[in-house]
Amino acid sequence: MKDGDLGWLVRELRSLAGDLDERGQAPIVLSIDQGGHASRVIAFDLLGNHIAESFTPISTYRSSAERVEHDANEVLDSIRTALEDMAHSLGEDVQRVLAVGLATQRSSIVCWDKRSGKPLSPVLSWQDRRNSTLISKLRVHAGQIRQTTGLVLSPHYGASKIRWCLDEIDGVHQAGEAKRLCCGPLASYLLYSLLNERPFVVDPANASRTQLWDARKRNWSENLGSLFGVPLELLPACVNTRHGYGHLPFAGRQVPLVVCTGDQSAAPFAFGSFDRATIYLNMGTGAFLQRASEAEDMRLLRSAIYSDEHQLIAVQEGTVNGASSALDWLNERVGIDTHRAALAMGRTQAAMPPLFINGVGGVGSPFWRADLESRFLEAASEALQVQSVVESIAFMITRNIELMRSDGAICRILASGGLAASDYLCACIASLNGIELQRSSVREATALGLAFLVANQPQEWRPPVQFERFAPESNEHLRARYLHWCEEMGR
Repeated sequence: MKDGDLGWLVRELRSLAGDLDERGQAPIVLSIDQGGHASRVIAFDLLGNHIAESFTPISTYRSSAERVEHDANEVLDSIRTALEDMAHSLGEDVQRVLAVGLATQRSSIVCWDKRSGKPLSPVLSWQDRRNSTLISKLRVHAGQIRQTTGLVLSPHYGASKIRWCLDEIDGVHQAGEAKRLCCGPLASYLLYSLLNERPFVVDPANASRTQLWDARKRNWSENLGSLFGVPLELLPACVNTRHGYGHLPFAGRQVPLVVCTGDQSAAPFAFGSFDRATIYLNMGTGAFLQRASEAEDMRLLRSAIYSDEHQLIAVQEGTVNGASSALDWLNERVGIDTHRAALAMGRTQAAMPPLFINGVGGVGSPFWRADLESRFLEAASEALQVQSVVESIAFMITRNIELMRSDGAICRILASGGLAASDYLCACIASLNGIELQRSSVREATALGLAFLVANQPQEWRPPVQFERFAPESNEHLRARYLHWCEEMGR
C-alpha cells in the first residue's frame, strides 16, 4: 500500500502543534462525520473535549424497498456548509485547527467524472439492494468471496452497485468509454472533491465494503473484479487509514486531512485505545457490533477498522440492519411516534408482546437474508408492537454476541449511538447475555473516535464521558420469547 510522504506529514503536524503551543493555544482537530441523515463537523481538543459543532441535514430518496440513495452534490454541499458554519462558530480559534479527519457510511458508492469532478450517479446508500439479481448469479462463488473479503455475499456492499451503474447509467458508461470514469466509495468521492490535491484513494474500512478488496493483500482483487465485472482501473488506490490525503481549504487556511475511515470503524475509538475484552455496540439506523478477534466465523464479518505504517486492527463484526430503521418502518404503519414510545419505555416491561420478525433492510448476521418479510406473528396494540420491535433488535444483537463469545471472555458491552438511549433495549441486551452493558453519554461516537485517530491516539485522551450501567437481571419471560424467536428464525 502506498502511504505517500507520511513522514513529511508527521513533521508538518508536529511543527503546527508546536507553533500553536508556543502561542498558548491548545490545538483543535476536526471530525467530518458524513451520515445517512446529515453531515456533521465537530471540533475537539487533544484531550477529547467538545469545542464546537455544526450540522447540515441531507435528503434520503427511497423509490422502493430496494433502492435507497442520496444526491451526491447535496452531500458534498452539506459538508461545505457545515465547514463554513464551523469556521463561523470558531471565530479566531480557526487558527488552532491542526488537522482533519473524514468518516463516511462504508458501503455507499458514487461514480464521477475524473476531469470535471461531476458526479455521474447518485450516492447508492449502504441500505441499497438494487442489484440483488447479480448477487443471486454469484452464489456459487460465495465461499471464495467470503474467504477473500471477510464478507458474506450481499447486495448491500459496493461491487454490485458499481456494476449496476456501469450497466444502467448512460453517463457512467460513456465516461468509462472515454477513460475518464472514477468509481468508488463515497469517501473517495468526497476526498477527491474536497481536497486541493484531488486524490483518488481509499482507506481499508471503505475499500473492504466494496467486496472487491482482498483482506490479506490489503489491495484490490483481480479475481473479484472479474467476477463482478468491475475493471480495477476504475477504482481508487488503496492507502492506510492514517495517510497524507491532502489539504482541505478551511477559513482561508489549508488544513491537512490525515485520517479517513468508515463511520462504524471510528466509533470504537471514542473512548481511547481498542480493548479486546469489550464488545463495542453502536446503535443507530443499523446496529453494529465489533470485537477484536483472531477467530474466523463464517456467520460473522471480518473487518479492518484501522491501519497505519505499523499495524492493522481487524475485528469480528455483527450487523443488524433493522435498528432505528425498524422503528421508522413501524412509524409509517401506526398512529403513534414509535421512536418517542421506544425511548419512553423503562428498564422492565410487564407486558407479553408478540414476536416481530425483523427483516427491515434485509436480515444481517448471522442469518444473511435479504428478502425476509417483516411481520408480527400475532395482532397486538400499537404500544405492544413498539415493544416487539425493540425486543427484535435485542434478539438479533444477542445472537451475534453468542457467536463472539468463542474468542475469550467478554467483560462488558459498551453501547453508544442514538438508539442506545432506550433503557428497555439496553436492559434486554444485558439480561439476555448475562453481561453488564455500559451505556456511554456520547451520542456522536463516530466523530469522537475519529478525533482520537486524527490526534494520533494521544495517551492523555480523557473525553468527559459518563457511563450508565445495566446489570443483567433474570427475566424468564424475555428469555422464553428469545428462544421462540430463535426457533422462528431457524425456519
